[in-house]
Amino acid sequence: MIASPPLQAYRWQTYQCVYQHYPAQSGVDPAPLVLIHPIGVGLSRRFWGRFCQAWFGMGGKAAIYNPDLLGCGDGDLPHVAFYPEDWADQLGQFLEVIVKRPAVLVVQGALMPVAVELAVKYPQWVEAMVWSGPPAWSLISAAKEAWPQQASWNLFDSPLGWGFYLYARSEAFLRDFSIKQLFAHPEDVDQEWLDLLAQGCQSLETRHAVYSFLSGFWRKDYQPLLAQIQAPILIVMGDQASSISREARNRPATNRMTPYLETLPQAQGVEIAGRNVLPYESTAAFTLAVKNFLEVGNSP
Repeated sequence: MIASPPLQAYRWQTYQCVYQHYPAQSGVDPAPLVLIHPIGVGLSRRFWGRFCQAWFGMGGKAAIYNPDLLGCGDGDLPHVAFYPEDWADQLGQFLEVIVKRPAVLVVQGALMPVAVELAVKYPQWVEAMVWSGPPAWSLISAAKEAWPQQASWNLFDSPLGWGFYLYARSEAFLRDFSIKQLFAHPEDVDQEWLDLLAQGCQSLETRHAVYSFLSGFWRKDYQPLLAQIQAPILIVMGDQASSISREARNRPATNRMTPYLETLPQAQGVEIAGRNVLPYESTAAFTLAVKNFLEVGNSP
């Protein structure tokens, strides 16, 4: 087992941000992986713990950088609304100041828009991308008005939202939500997962990143940005993937990948067993898919 590296810090704007660095385990030094964790109650860089262990356990050669997004984990937790552009700018500076070389972005779920913003604004730092369970196409291909998102934020950022977050931090809620929305098999919602979430939401100040996600600031038409991406992309979908989109709710994973693959000629897709948190629930299969993509070849 690879020892968990110490936390390291850097500054972005006025904030202290943190990350862990797993150095390459061999003399070969390919492009490092930069992991982008999902946003949700208790989620942070710790989401990637199983993947990091599996990566080196399977002989992965690339180093790993595992940062906390601002508002999550152990960095600063400001009381602000976070947009994908904000996290992309944070990671852009992280790549420039800390990583200092082009990297492979590995991103979970609906944080895919952060990777898209990053790849378009800072293309010199993005060598390739892996999207684990990206959102249903309908959620990121249609224009959305800003006022409903802002209204949702204002509602969450109120005593009602405070009460909701107190309830959402309970183990009973986290277990029930994970079984209904995230994992393919209820028995996989184990104590390790629940402890990970409990640790990540100890501070109530983590609620602002969650409110930002729930308000839907990540939902807009990304097609113009997608057309600008040149980097190779691997899309990994679970065979039981589900979505908040009514249109995509009952579509099989293969069909849900189709609009992405039709839009992105440099992308390829793979389906593995699992649902919506593949790096955690299907760690071995997900890690192998990433390893094959990077080491066998990433041409579609």
